[in-house]
Amino acid sequence: MRHIITLLLLSSLFSYSQEKYLTPFEKGNGNQSTTYEECIAYYQKLDSAFETVYLKEMGKTDSGEPLHIVIYNPDKQFSFTQINRDKAVILVNNGIHPGEPDGIDATMMLIRDLATKKVAVPKNTVLVAIPVYNIGGSLNRNSHSRANQNGPEAYGFRGNSRNYDLNRDFIKTDSKNSKSFQEIFHLVNPDMFIDNHVSNGADYQYTFTCIATQHQRLGGKLGEFYKTEMHPAIVKDLQKKKIESVPYVNIHGDKPDDGFAQFMDTPRYATGYTTLFNAIGSVPETHMLKDFSSRVKVTYEYMVSSLNYVDKNYQKIKALKAENLENYKVGNLYPLNWELDSTKISTITFRGYEGAYKPSDVSGKPRLFYDRAKPFTKNIPFYNDYKSTKDVVIPAYYVVPKSQWTILDLLEVNQIEMTEIKNDTLIEVESYKIADYKTSKNPYEGHYGHYNTVVSSKIEKLKFRKGDFLIKTQQKGMKYLLETLEPEAVDSYFNWNYFDPILQQKEYFSAYVFEDLAKEILDKNPTLKAEIEAKKKSDVAFEKSGEAQLDWIYRHSEYFEKAYLQYPVYRVN
Repeated sequence: MRHIITLLLLSSLFSYSQEKYLTPFEKGNGNQSTTYEECIAYYQKLDSAFETVYLKEMGKTDSGEPLHIVIYNPDKQFSFTQINRDKAVILVNNGIHPGEPDGIDATMMLIRDLATKKVAVPKNTVLVAIPVYNIGGSLNRNSHSRANQNGPEAYGFRGNSRNYDLNRDFIKTDSKNSKSFQEIFHLVNPDMFIDNHVSNGADYQYTFTCIATQHQRLGGKLGEFYKTEMHPAIVKDLQKKKIESVPYVNIHGDKPDDGFAQFMDTPRYATGYTTLFNAIGSVPETHMLKDFSSRVKVTYEYMVSSLNYVDKNYQKIKALKAENLENYKVGNLYPLNWELDSTKISTITFRGYEGAYKPSDVSGKPRLFYDRAKPFTKNIPFYNDYKSTKDVVIPAYYVVPKSQWTILDLLEVNQIEMTEIKNDTLIEVESYKIADYKTSKNPYEGHYGHYNTVVSSKIEKLKFRKGDFLIKTQQKGMKYLLETLEPEAVDSYFNWNYFDPILQQKEYFSAYVFEDLAKEILDKNPTLKAEIEAKKKSDVAFEKSGEAQLDWIYRHSEYFEKAYLQYPVYRVN
């Protein structure tokens, strides 16, 4: 009898605890998401009530409000130096797009359920969450900016307080949010990173889809492990909960029936950035047309399944993560850019709805519609592999002049080890000239970015000054260094406009003055004179333009400025 009374008392206490800590989502009608203020107040309440929960204020955001992290550790210990030594860490990011708030509400319930032991307490894993990343967007609350989405009743806006899409800002770092995230990421040093989202695109039966970070970019045995073992195991666990899932349906404005490709998360994106430091990344993408309550629940269950898997396999994950750096040795090739490999095709089961076209009631033109009265299940092609279109040999070092302080500041935030040159020194380096590039005609996230960049290179001895920096590649941030400092990489600092001053000449000549000097240059250099004569014969437009000929001589003379198109970061091979 005493045992029964004890169980009833414990059950009563548990029910009271759950009732006491209901979230705003749970108190509502299933279609209401917490506000930013309610979210932080809720975590403050959990922090006060449970020794296993700790809310910590971190760096600033563009909104003026600080980021927070909330930590759940059953050991009641919150030093990451100790945590990373003993346990695995999962970092969850919520509200990068506050109009997609599923993860905000799901994580509040999960932290509570861990603290009250409603769900299994992990023995080997610590859960860390950013409650709301895009605080400015969350404070810009409305009910209409997500025209395609089924709830909740009110939510935040995609752009932050300066109207940046923060899920394009992880390399270029235009926002304070991005800088603070990088500081959080390196403090926490996660083994798995989850960035909760809601999808746009086609209609289909699934409530839950997911971007598993591109395994080839993750690299080596770690990438293969995630592709073939870890992600499939988490998907299988969801199936036990009667949650079917499919890779993120990367189709917009067309039907997915003919197959689709895995999303390539380049370093501008959250999981593209975290992959650079060998953290396994995933992006849950619940389906926009499903009701909010269902979306929150599957997001919750995905995080539980991920937590359970990492907890059981934490030693293997941490070992593979550490081992992955061995794939990137000096002299090895590193893939900078990728394209879909259409020769490698897998097959997935897809549960969709029949799509067709009918006249639009607005324009009278054909419009796509999905008929939910005609569901189907069939096998479709899935393209899961990419191939490199540009490789670069990994150098031993980069040399970055102290004048490039904007770059050095970002390297420091990302905990890149740098050695200051103590004295003026002559170093043999590989130097780049920007041979070609294209620039976007339209603005994109505050930039007119470059693409299709091509460099030429040469080996030369250059004098570097005291205070310049020598940066070894064989360190934790090796992939980050190559993806940002190699100009031809898709999300390089060059392509994000950090080096645009080198693209403009600062000096020129007055033709009437340079005419006599140009003749003198040619008279003293018969080889150069022969080259210009040959060019006149082969290029009619050049032969007819005195201005073009003077410019050609100027560019081939010692008077032409060396800084023009000279990339001011150097390689030591």
